[in-house]
Amino acid sequence: MTKDDLKNCCESIKPYIHRTPIFTSSLLNKISGVQLYFKCENFQKMGAFKMRGAASAISKLSKAQKEKGVVTHSSGNFAQALSLAANGLGVKAYIVMPSNAPQVKKDAVKGYGGEIIECPPTLEEREKAATKIQKKKGATFLHPSNDIDVIIGQGTAAVEFLEDQPDLDYIFAPVGGGGLIAGTALAVHFYGNGCKVIGGEPFAVDDAYRSLQSGKIETNETTNTIADGLKTQLGDINFPIIQKHVSEIIRVEEQEIISAMRLIWERMKIIIEPSCAVPFAALLREKDRFQYKKVGIILSGGNVDIENLPF
Repeated sequence: MTKDDLKNCCESIKPYIHRTPIFTSSLLNKISGVQLYFKCENFQKMGAFKMRGAASAISKLSKAQKEKGVVTHSSGNFAQALSLAANGLGVKAYIVMPSNAPQVKKDAVKGYGGEIIECPPTLEEREKAATKIQKKKGATFLHPSNDIDVIIGQGTAAVEFLEDQPDLDYIFAPVGGGGLIAGTALAVHFYGNGCKVIGGEPFAVDDAYRSLQSGKIETNETTNTIADGLKTQLGDINFPIIQKHVSEIIRVEEQEIISAMRLIWERMKIIIEPSCAVPFAALLREKDRFQYKKVGIILSGGNVDIENLPF
């Protein structure tokens, strides 16, 4: 994994993604005592950073692989990202989705040209269904977060961030499956100027926090969090990157996530999903440590269920 890999990826996915804006808020600076910069991946195509990793992974496939299509299992954002990226690159996308995935997400996948295969809502069933399609169609399996090309793709958000704001002291990102934070950590390692990466994670699903403590991949007994995008666990490809390059993970309570989300909706007038509020909540929880620092926060996505807001 080199700086050139990231640089080449930025070039190859450029036609398929938006270069997202960076917003600031003097009021949020005042509340936190920190100079804040928000990288708005909620304005990315299909509404989340995952478009980057999907475009990166598909563009790396050979002609023969592209002809046979791609397959993944996902209940939401990666399902949409892979469908849209595949569509843009003229590749067939098979998406295994749990039967209880929100209808709005299923509709979005269909709208982007993905073919949905429904399965019972367990990881085992999801993997089984994806393997079946791999065998039957010869499609290439792409993991939402534990695939090096996906991770490099997700890292392009932080590359852009540091190109626009080269003197950030910290970048905060949410931790779910680990793809975004691993990619961010690689980008900061190669492009940062003494910048550190900090993860935000709910107490309710703090597997990554515990994994860093124990040195091995931990799992969650419960997934009782409003941050529905962060319920997945780390993988064997992204975990070593996180161990090496992420400074720490700060955990937050459910109420802190909701408050942080509401603050961004109310004060910045932009829509973010709960998972996306977690790194901002982490900063607010520990704000005394970051006074007067320049802090970048990756707003990972805006695919929120408007019918089901927590406030």
